[in-house]
Amino acid sequence: MNSEEIKALVSLLDDDDNEILTHVERKIMSLGNEIIPFLESEWENNFNPIVQKRLEELIHTLQFETLTDKLAAWKVSEKQDLLEGMWLIATYQYPDLELSKLKKDLEQIYYEAWLEFRTDVHPFDHVKILNSVLFNKLKFSANTKNFHSPGNSMINVVLENKKGNPISLCVVYMLVAQKLKLPVYGVNLPNLFILTYKTEETQFYVNAFNRGIIFSKADIDNYISHLHMTPLDIYYQPCSNLEIVGRVLRNLIVSFEKLGDSIKVDEVRALLKTVSDGSDIDL
Repeated sequence: MNSEEIKALVSLLDDDDNEILTHVERKIMSLGNEIIPFLESEWENNFNPIVQKRLEELIHTLQFETLTDKLAAWKVSEKQDLLEGMWLIATYQYPDLELSKLKKDLEQIYYEAWLEFRTDVHPFDHVKILNSVLFNKLKFSANTKNFHSPGNSMINVVLENKKGNPISLCVVYMLVAQKLKLPVYGVNLPNLFILTYKTEETQFYVNAFNRGIIFSKADIDNYISHLHMTPLDIYYQPCSNLEIVGRVLRNLIVSFEKLGDSIKVDEVRALLKTVSDGSDIDL
């Protein structure tokens, strides 16, 4: 379809006839996400609030379908790159966000850490160096004031505000650590997400939500015991990037539930179903 034909379709979005309206919307949707820039331009130049609202809904639906497809492709990809997965989640709220922007921001954090980094030190000291850069120099911190804010699950917001929840801070920490060639991975605990530094000779744990404090397996034992739960291997060992993305989506569902936004709750549940691996990790 040419631009004039699309304009003619858009002009029918204020029609009171539901049958006509449904036909027009289906026709626009059939054109795919390539039509989004045109619809956005029409929204800017159209001053009919009814048409604007329906354009917003169409744009969102097209963007959501595209995101769902991208998440499905990410799930079956060989690498399941964590930054890409976090970027896809962020595009739910920020559809124009570029992956290259996130890579640039993380590259800067990595550079700050690399300047301080030494290879000839104990693993504890590796963590202490990274803690110093992230939490002292760059001022990353726990967002305890707005713990359930959806922004805590959006990596672009976390990188900009330097505040996040346990899993988002761990993701930033882990991405920088792994770029420094450190064996740092995510660990799914009930009600908390942590990191583990794990080699064949050494394993200990890091709580990025508490400024990178180092602790041991015995501390996890005590934590699980305090919760009156049965110790499981997943509480001690690295989890996959797929599990991390799934847990971020679960946190996002809780955030929107707290806000009473049932539409977004349902949409994020659909995204979670797209990447679900059948596990049921507690939030």
